[in-house]
Amino acid sequence: MPATDQAPSLAIVLGASMGGVEALLTLAAALPDDVPAIFCIVLHVGSHHSILPELLRARGKARAMHAVDGQRAEPGTLYVAPPDHHLLLEGDVLRLSRGPRENLARPAIDPLFRSAAVHWRERAIGVVLTGRLDDGAAGLAAIKAAGGKAVVQNPAEAPEPEMPLAALDATAVDACLPLADIAPYLMQLAQVARSAAPAPVPAAVSSEHAINLGDHNVERLDSLGDVSTLTCPECGGTLWEMREAKPLRYRCHTGHAFSAGSLAHGQEQLVNSHIWGGARSLRERAMLLRRMQAVATGTDDPRQAAAIQAQADRVTRQAETLEAMLLEDAAEADEGSA
Repeated sequence: MPATDQAPSLAIVLGASMGGVEALLTLAAALPDDVPAIFCIVLHVGSHHSILPELLRARGKARAMHAVDGQRAEPGTLYVAPPDHHLLLEGDVLRLSRGPRENLARPAIDPLFRSAAVHWRERAIGVVLTGRLDDGAAGLAAIKAAGGKAVVQNPAEAPEPEMPLAALDATAVDACLPLADIAPYLMQLAQVARSAAPAPVPAAVSSEHAINLGDHNVERLDSLGDVSTLTCPECGGTLWEMREAKPLRYRCHTGHAFSAGSLAHGQEQLVNSHIWGGARSLRERAMLLRRMQAVATGTDDPRQAAAIQAQADRVTRQAETLEAMLLEDAAEADEGSA
């Protein structure tokens, strides 16, 4: 279907994670193909192959495609962040980046929302849909701080309410709606001329957008936050705690960024990785000790064999203790998400 010939009046940026495919398809089915707005979408797909544009085209009337770096966005077309790439806006030009992950994700929602805040200000609309953790909350707050509008899916009906709840906690939103009401609301905003005076972009938002563009100057971080005692679970570097009141966030000097929720999740993943690695090393040590025990037995050295067996038994018990801890944590996590 041809895109509209009208100049884009808005940049509508949408972010979703767990449960987001069906939510995005529902929105696409309700959108006409002549909306005078740019649509950019981030779904947490990581580096996995994505057929989301094909699914969006099949469900709705609007065109949909993976974004291409340097491409000029046309109104009425849905541009999807490709796997393992952040999607940014530079006016109506699409930019792709394989910069550091944010909130343990690439593509991540916050970088897209932040770029919309910087370049579209009062003509930016951010939409946070279903998902786990809290990516998109800081970006939505940036859009509001620059004069734009914030829309959140009602967490009561979201398959995964964590992202909508985090967004609602981070900023005063303009609308918290059931999924079925979001597309009509966006169409209403797109058809109404924006008469609001341009709002200044907060310096902190511009600085973080510069970091997304590759400026990892430590002095820039010093202007945004204070050095903490925490370290980055991605690279091990020192983390700066951002000075904003909400949401609580952290950044490292190589560009990784975390909300408090994603940082806690990253720490948990790192701890689990270390514990599983420790359990594996203990199991391997026990295997070696059993082999040494067999050699001692074969050379008729029962005292040495008994001592080595006692060591092997102790190491095996240590490995079993670590594995039991991890399995217990996994079971509690499954119960909590049920």
